[in-house]
Amino acid sequence: MIMNSGNAGSDDRDERALLSRRWFLAGSAVSLGSLGLAGCASTDFAEASRLYGPVPEEKFPIPAVDVSKVDPKFYRRTMAYATKEAPGTIIVDPGNYYVYRIEEGGNATRYGANVGRDGFRWSGDAYVGRKSEWATWTPPREMIKRQPEVAKYARGMPGGLENPLGARTLHLYQNGAYTLYTIYASSDPESIGSGVTSGCVGLLSQDMIHLYARTSVKTKVVVLPA
Repeated sequence: MIMNSGNAGSDDRDERALLSRRWFLAGSAVSLGSLGLAGCASTDFAEASRLYGPVPEEKFPIPAVDVSKVDPKFYRRTMAYATKEAPGTIIVDPGNYYVYRIEEGGNATRYGANVGRDGFRWSGDAYVGRKSEWATWTPPREMIKRQPEVAKYARGMPGGLENPLGARTLHLYQNGAYTLYTIYASSDPESIGSGVTSGCVGLLSQDMIHLYARTSVKTKVVVLPA
């Protein structure tokens, strides 16, 4: 009886030790998993900080983007993208707030964007008819009617950090005529992922410089339905 009782006590201790070890391992797994996720987030944030750092060599030096104000899903990345469009084509997806540049091998560079607000979105094919750096911004007459405060720029607002077109602009044309729509550089990180414009599409300045350098005049632009 004493021996049986001793074996039972030993078994109980062994079982408790085994359970404790299982709990420890489970806790370690959770902790390590959390650390792994934190590591991924840190890496993503660090990469974003590099992509969206300052651009001091510009005519008007561009400050770093506060990437904490941008949803990480809108950070620039290369990804698989199935399409029949030729490499170099730009595809605007206003419903999801993305702009894609089609690359070789079934991939695309994806950028987060702001797009036209409700009532100002459009879709269809266009092309880049003109490119400009630090462009003069002239508000259309329709905008001046809606927003009289911009009338002071009726003759044009010179390029600069405060200019709505920013550092780079792709001017969109259809059938030889300027549509008045652009893909432009935005200095407002909080606008990415929202509908705020009168139909133009904005990328963070660093993203727009990246896209602009890889885009030629006559490049096809496809704007998908929202």
